This record gives sequence, C-alpha cells and structure tokens, in this order.
Amino acid sequence: MVTGESIAEGNVLSVNQITAKELKASLDRGAQDDVLLDVREPWEFHTCHLQNSTHMPMGKVWHAFRELDPRRRIVVICHHGVRSERVCVYLSQHGYQRVVNLQGGLNAWSRDVDPDMPTY
Repeated sequence: MVTGESIAEGNVLSVNQITAKELKASLDRGAQDDVLLDVREPWEFHTCHLQNSTHMPMGKVWHAFRELDPRRRIVVICHHGVRSERVCVYLSQHGYQRVVNLQGGLNAWSRDVDPDMPTY
C-alpha cells in the first residue's frame, strides 16, 4: 500500500492508497471485513461495479457517512480515484481511521485486474 497526499481546506492530509492488484489480492485472501464503498453516480454503478460493493454516491456521503462502520476498513472507489480520494479525506476528518482510496479507481481495476469489466 502506498501513501498519497491530498489537499483539503488548505491542509495537506495523507490518504492511504491501494492499487487494484493489491485490492484483488486482499479480496482473494478473503478480506471479508472490508467495506467496498462505491461513491460514483447511480448510472456509473449500474454500468459496472465490484461484487459486494456498497453504493453511496458522493453527494450522499456528506450526510449518510455515519451509516458506515468505523471499525471496518473502508475501501473507497470511483472511476479514476479522484472523487474517492476526496471522500477518504472527508471520512478521515470525521474520525474514520481505516479508509483507503482505490488508486486509479475502476479504470485501473479494468486495466490491471479485469479487462472484461465494462468501461465508460
């Protein structure tokens, strides 16, 4: 797992990152405790998504994040990893310590793990 930096409200915050291959390996090992949080829009989620992912569009996260269990690792997913990184920062600012951004998003997943996944 690598660490990236993100700027939120003028502060530099460290955001944990996981590559698509690392996430695939983790899922293959049976990381059943992870929450795969997909923050894309409904039409994006219906086009493609990871199995067993929880769909919570980014606009809903700001109001519904307390529905997420802070004891579980939350892997945040979007199309290219930008929106998900912003959500990671937001969750971290609200006390969630186990948040991880899928680096490159589902675009990286389709490129590096599952080339049969529909893309858009």
